[in-house]
Formats: sequence, C-alpha cells, structure tokens
Amino acid sequence: MKKLVIATRRSRLALWQAEHIQKELQRLHPGLRVELLPMSTKGDEILDRSLDSVGGKGLFVKELENAMADGRADLAVHSIKDVPADLPQGFVLAAISAREDPRDALVSNRFATLAEMPRGAVLGTSSLRRAAQVRERHPGLGVKLLRGNVETRVAKLDRGEYDAIVLAVAGLVRLGLAARIRSRLSLEESLPAPGQGALGIECLAARKDVQQMLAPLADATTAQCVRAERAVSRALGGSCTIPLGAYAEMRDGKLDLTALVASEDGRRVLRARAAGSDPEEVGAQAARSLRDQGADAVLGALK
Repeated sequence: MKKLVIATRRSRLALWQAEHIQKELQRLHPGLRVELLPMSTKGDEILDRSLDSVGGKGLFVKELENAMADGRADLAVHSIKDVPADLPQGFVLAAISAREDPRDALVSNRFATLAEMPRGAVLGTSSLRRAAQVRERHPGLGVKLLRGNVETRVAKLDRGEYDAIVLAVAGLVRLGLAARIRSRLSLEESLPAPGQGALGIECLAARKDVQQMLAPLADATTAQCVRAERAVSRALGGSCTIPLGAYAEMRDGKLDLTALVASEDGRRVLRARAAGSDPEEVGAQAARSLRDQGADAVLGALK
C-alpha cells in the first residue's frame, strides 16, 4: 500500500490528533504517503443545543464513517469518548493508542478550584456527566450549556460569559493550552467519560491490510482499560450522552474499574467498583452493581 487517507473533523484538536497518527504511520512505514480528509460533522455544526437533545455524540463520527464506507478514506481518528459504545456493523476500532491524562480540568480566570467559586457563579460545560458531578458537590453553582470546540469555549470564558469552564485535560495539553488549567479535578471530584484521554483509530472490518498497518500503534494496557469502561456504557444502553463516568486502571495485572451514573441535577449519584481480568466482564459487573442500586430508574428519568 502506497497511500492512506485519514478522515478527520476540522477542529484544531481533531486535526492535531489526525496529524499525530499521520506522523506515527509515516515513521512506522517509510515511503507510505498519509493524507488527511478534513470534514465537518453535524456535531460540529449544531452548537445551540445540547448533544443529548440532537442525537448524541455519534453525530461526530457518522460522516467520517460514511467517507470510509464509500472509499474516500481508509481510516478515521477519534477521541474515544466521542465514539458510541456500539460501532455500526462493518466497522472496528483497529487500535487504541496510549492515553493522555484522563482527568477533567477547571479553566478559569478568577478561581483556582471549584470550592473557591461562590454561590451563583456560572460554570460552563456541554457534558451531563460533568454537570451532574459538579452539582452533587457544589449545588450552589449555576451550570450553563457550553458548546463549541476547545478554543471557542475558552474564548467564551475570556469574554466573561462564564466564571469557569470544565474541559478535558487531554485536549488542552494537545493544543498547547496546559497553562490555562487552574486545577486538574481528582477522579473523586469528576470521574471521566469512558475512554477519555485516549485516541481510537477506526476502519472497515474488511480492511485487514489497514488493521495490520495500525497494529503497532495500539497500546495494550490502554485498550484493556478503555474496553472495560466502554462495556459499562454498552451495558447501560450505549448512549454517550447519559451522565455516566467510568475509569479503569491496571493494578498488578488486573483491571480496577470505577463507574458512576447520575441524575442530571446531581441529587442521585450511584457508584460502583469492579475488578478482574476480562474487560467486558469487569464492565458488565460494574453495570450490574449500578443497576442493583437503581440506575435504570435514574437513566429512565432523563428520557
């Protein structure tokens, strides 16, 4: 194979991610030409409503999958947290690369921590998961919808539309904006989304040639952890828009997974832990524990 085409969203972060994989592929396969196919997706275009009200995070990947299906692209690079738990038939995640810091970050020009923010201060986020966890611990804060790419969100903060915003550490680091981080929220403060901080490379299941070329980019430990996290989401309905957090670490050769489901107002937050060797089973075990605590009722109230 002489050339590969990577489908990517047009945002600066998505382009950074695609260019990172482009460079890695060219390093691994000297002589290979790797081109980018930047695309606009519905998730990027609909900015005045929350994702859960317009179809979920699958809006960020559908156009890229169409480009692979019709032969315009060979692969697509995603933030794993934007990829629905169940891929469409005929597609696979061929590689999950080593993870950046998975935590959420507080970005503010006025406050160094959430605890410093006074009652009535406005915090921006597009994530039901982040909003619910903030409301649980800081019910006096006003949580307001914040959509757009990373730079757009930071610009809205700088214009004074928000007192603080919460973004993924990984995105800020990759864009060279780590200096804007006032504090990295602990896993207890804000459990990340499944797969947060990791990149996933998707291609057609039939493209064994592409999968073979991508194999060296896979990080086995990250992949095991992310599979367990995504298994929780899949077991609870597969939607990327529910207030669900999941994070797994490898300890002494075994997966240690923490998961949560929350009501939108943060008044009910259910937590579970599970451990074991099989990612799918560990994720399913955590999901069963959440269900035993009433997760179905909590999630049903969101619809």
